[in-house]
Amino acid sequence: MNNTPLQTTLRDNAAMRWTALLLLALAMFCAYIFMDILSPIKDLMLSERGWDSTAFGTMQGSETFLNVFVFFLIFAGIILDKMGVRFTALLSGAVMLVGALIKWYAVDDIFVGSSLEQWFTENLNYIPVFDELGVSPFYNGMPASAKVAAIGFMIFGCGCEMAGITVSRGIVKWFKGRETALAMGSEMALARLGVATCMIFSPFFAKLGGNISVSRSVAFGVVLLMIALIMLVVYFFMDKKLDAQTGEAEEKDDPFRIKDLRQILTSSGFWLVALLCVLYYSAIFPFQKYAVNMLQCNLTFSAPEEGSFWAGTSVTIIQYCIMLVVAASAFASNFMKKNSMKYGLLCVAVVSLVVFCYMGYMRQSAETIFAVFPLLAVGITPILGSYVDHKGKAATMLVLGSLLLIACHLTFAFVLPMFKGSAVGGVTIAYVTILVLGASFSLVPASLWPSVPKLVDDKIIGSAYALIFWIQNIGLWLFPLLIGKVLDNTNPGVTDATQYDYTWPLVMLASLGVAALLLGLVLKVVDKKKGLGLEEPNIK
Repeated sequence: MNNTPLQTTLRDNAAMRWTALLLLALAMFCAYIFMDILSPIKDLMLSERGWDSTAFGTMQGSETFLNVFVFFLIFAGIILDKMGVRFTALLSGAVMLVGALIKWYAVDDIFVGSSLEQWFTENLNYIPVFDELGVSPFYNGMPASAKVAAIGFMIFGCGCEMAGITVSRGIVKWFKGRETALAMGSEMALARLGVATCMIFSPFFAKLGGNISVSRSVAFGVVLLMIALIMLVVYFFMDKKLDAQTGEAEEKDDPFRIKDLRQILTSSGFWLVALLCVLYYSAIFPFQKYAVNMLQCNLTFSAPEEGSFWAGTSVTIIQYCIMLVVAASAFASNFMKKNSMKYGLLCVAVVSLVVFCYMGYMRQSAETIFAVFPLLAVGITPILGSYVDHKGKAATMLVLGSLLLIACHLTFAFVLPMFKGSAVGGVTIAYVTILVLGASFSLVPASLWPSVPKLVDDKIIGSAYALIFWIQNIGLWLFPLLIGKVLDNTNPGVTDATQYDYTWPLVMLASLGVAALLLGLVLKVVDKKKGLGLEEPNIK
């Protein structure tokens, strides 16, 4: 009888495996906050820096410009495959921080009146080739601060998207053959709390002390990215120890070859997943950048009485703490084996969510209402991930997500404006629709990302994720810009940022959902015909 103990590694230890995931998720949490740091203060960017919707949309779309047109994401995938998760994680954190610092400088008061402001006002108004193709990141008349902020956001976007593919690869490395979909869903659930955090604290810092300063919001994001870099350093050492235990070499010892991409590019399943990704994410992320302003235009708000609790700063902290209770209790309920604990935590989550929504209504601000966006997703994403791990049906979930997406954008376009004069009715419609939209968003990470390893070999997973992210980035560059242009063109002469008609931008986003629905149905047919395994469980 052999009594030799089985060798265990950090990966086999559930606590260490999930600690590694937590470090990656917290880094992405900070990145998500900075990604939308200006979204809830779009109106202030108009009044304080003179950014109209076109300038705002062009700057927001610039995040993915280098990824798309300089093919940086493709290079990021090659770097990931050649240099490994550890190196790429640190590089992505550093690049994000550099870009964030440039963006902070652009919107800070020290930029106003500087020689750099004059230079950027007079230059970069025409970019050869890019202007002819209609894809220039700048335009004649674009505010200098928006141009510099766009440059910083481009650099940040390179680091952020590199971090995204690195985190996906890292999760596959630590969780393959285990709870892959649950891990990916949990990572995205935590990361998306960054959206709510941004919606609550960006306006808080911008208006702190009654003195408006948009640079304070960006500075808040910069500090968080410094913390993210620290998280990635800690992960670096954990990952290094794992490789030392397993005796595996870092991925760079398995050389990347350009011809390996042929396997990716010739996979019909891969292309369907990639196109689904770009359509779905293009209908969500660009919307997030305008959602607060859309609510400001479609809801009737009355400012809380000056000096009251609802107009003070302490309510921000209290509401955020309640949000954390909602997220923590909903998330933890997924892991409770006793029904009494499970349903007890769900009750806490539901009651806390109601309180959170009530506080958002009493504060009479669009940003605190949209902050509810990721909360339902936090609770159900792990459920969906676990379902895909054990039962499958990933392609079916993508179809369901597309249906919900269409319904939500059409509700924002045609139903919400009907309740503009009804304070309670309008907010109620907004809350329900935002929660459902967040829930539909959770279907994607739980079903789409864990499907990629089923389509390509292990050694080119990084490149496969990079190619999907690159295709996705085309939409993330294009649609913020399109929304801004459509807003300005369909609202001629509007100078009040709270008086825009958002009907046509929302119809445009709903049409993306229709296209995603059709592709999802095609994917189900292809999966059944070719046996891709997308409807099969991850754990067998």
